[in-house]
Amino acid sequence: MSRTYKPKIIVLIGPTAVGKTELSLTIAEDFGCEIISMDSMQIYKHMDIGTAKPSKEEQERAPHHLIDFVDPAEQYNVARYVADAEASMQKVAQANHLPLFVGGTGLYMKGVLEGIFELPAVSGETKKRVQYILQDKGLPFLHAELSKVDPESASRVHPNDLQRTTRAMEIFIETGIPWSQHLHMHNKEKSKCKERYDVVKIGLNYDRKLLYERINRRVDIMVDQGLLREVEGLLSMGYSRDLNAMQAIGYKHMIEFIDKKWQWEKALEYLARDTRRYAKRQLTWFGRDPEIKWFRPDKPKEVVLLLKEFLGQ
Repeated sequence: MSRTYKPKIIVLIGPTAVGKTELSLTIAEDFGCEIISMDSMQIYKHMDIGTAKPSKEEQERAPHHLIDFVDPAEQYNVARYVADAEASMQKVAQANHLPLFVGGTGLYMKGVLEGIFELPAVSGETKKRVQYILQDKGLPFLHAELSKVDPESASRVHPNDLQRTTRAMEIFIETGIPWSQHLHMHNKEKSKCKERYDVVKIGLNYDRKLLYERINRRVDIMVDQGLLREVEGLLSMGYSRDLNAMQAIGYKHMIEFIDKKWQWEKALEYLARDTRRYAKRQLTWFGRDPEIKWFRPDKPKEVVLLLKEFLGQ
């Protein structure tokens, strides 16, 4: 019986400042890859320094996709990223190259490889109805009602868990389908998505002390490159301080300094601190994925050997 061919995808992930860009370029050059950015900030135009966007010289070493193509004022979400990523993969396949996803945005990786699952929207009327039951009869009654219409969810949700009991009842009343069934449908969809591609996930990390040193150095480099001027330029172009893009790490810190809310030293101290915290959150997210194979960025030969095995070379 012939085996179904599955397109191969390489994914390179890791926390901010770990060194993904340099290794991604080496992999792209060695294995004929095109890089598809998996970074929620590098998508934005005019935001280069604070996002650590690959330089023009770096982008010339390998074709790059999904960098520098969204206006900072635009709303951009995971669903749109998945559609854009799939279109990019088609272009890469037409060029007879391999897609190499590179970045640190876990939700983007999850969306591409597992599909998007959004629970159904619940109307205000349904929410009021459930709140009325809650106020009139109490949480134990609401949980008992959940046991009748969705016993699987009721067994998973603690009787004192107000938020999940309420949510499960809202979903059932709104759709007529138990919350547990929605989750089963998602898991089936997730399995289908996983069967579409042959994927290798490579994670990069250093020990925490070295990673934090690299983050602190990254902050210094961004400041030297003109992060403050970049943010002042965005504001002078008319981009609002309240935009999601302008609330990102680095940008919001420069705005606090511009608005005289923080002294310069405080802005830099908080910028380094918040970047370290972000890296920690990224590692927590990726740490839940047992499929990721972890390497130190300064051991590229080990990554190359893994990829040769994955690609049958």
